[in-house]
Amino acid sequence: MGEQPPSGEDDHARTLRRAVEALLLVTEEPLAVEVMAQLLEVSTERVGDICQELVAEYDATDRGFQLVRVAGGWRYQTHPDLAPYVERFVLDGQSGRLSNAALETLAIVAYKQPISRAQVAAIRGVNVEGVMRTLAHRGYVDEVGRDPGPGQAVLYGTTPMFLEKLGLDAVDELPPLGEFVPGADVFEALERGLRPHDDPPTDGGDPDDDVGLHDEDDGSDA
Repeated sequence: MGEQPPSGEDDHARTLRRAVEALLLVTEEPLAVEVMAQLLEVSTERVGDICQELVAEYDATDRGFQLVRVAGGWRYQTHPDLAPYVERFVLDGQSGRLSNAALETLAIVAYKQPISRAQVAAIRGVNVEGVMRTLAHRGYVDEVGRDPGPGQAVLYGTTPMFLEKLGLDAVDELPPLGEFVPGADVFEALERGLRPHDDPPTDGGDPDDDVGLHDEDDGSDA
């Protein structure tokens, strides 16, 4: 029979587990292991092990919620097989869904980021300024840099909130588009066509403005 750990050690382990659960319950965003480790004054490995133990415990006891790793941290979320009940509660009487235009634009940003507004507009064939503004307001896309080329157009990418909503830990976990997306040569041809020429714009407008594209509903009522 092996040695039993001191009762004080058992108490400390239980306290750590309860503390991790408490922190995860009050956080509004996925909580990083590093943050929990600093608060609890233990190693990140210890916190990671506790999270994995809690994941196994909740799965084994068939709870209505899960502990999942998303957007670089940990958070509680409802179990996927209970989605119909949760959707009925959350969406009842609400109309906060994104329009098809917004979803298409968001997909382009997600798979092609970093990408400029003009590049998104060229791919979709419509003016996306309003849709991009809606997505930024919802917190799904944000400015991530500037194109180093002439004009230095603003580049956009998805946000941690986007990953959190999809239950992903990183963008590379997005499902492959495969044959439904044009090849890299098509994108490169589009980019070459979008690069500013040596002649400066005559209207003095933003080099990232969409030219020759018709406007589209920005999906703000979505």
